[in-house]
Amino acid sequence: MTPEQHRGIEADIHRLLTLYANLNDTRQWPDVAALYAEDGVMVRPVANTPPIVGRAAILASFLARPADRRTKHFCNNVAISVSSATQATAYSAYLIYYGTQDDSHPLPLLDKTPPVLCEFRDELVFTDAGWRFARREGAALFRTA
Repeated sequence: MTPEQHRGIEADIHRLLTLYANLNDTRQWPDVAALYAEDGVMVRPVANTPPIVGRAAILASFLARPADRRTKHFCNNVAISVSSATQATAYSAYLIYYGTQDDSHPLPLLDKTPPVLCEFRDELVFTDAGWRFARREGAALFRTA
């Protein structure tokens, strides 16, 4: 692999991480789920739930979120390790704000609980559709009480 190919893969994966956050915040659930491999695995960072396996199950988990729930993800500290032209891993840290949307105002009401600081450790694969999450595992970094 040439240095240019390596940098291209890193740029594509960085774009995937950013797209994931943006699509999540705009509640475009089918598009978020499509960023996973068909048999991809998602482990949420703040819920004590078992891993969610498969793109269809991942989509169902997003569709089950409360309709009035809003988020804003800030992604930082991205580190990508390219193993080959088809496999890579990534680390990223997220600060996630939560709020509730109602009809009284165009902006959601920010939750009184502090934002969540978490990390994601990702296994990525290159598919016919481009880079996708084979496994996205989140973990909270601090407790609030």
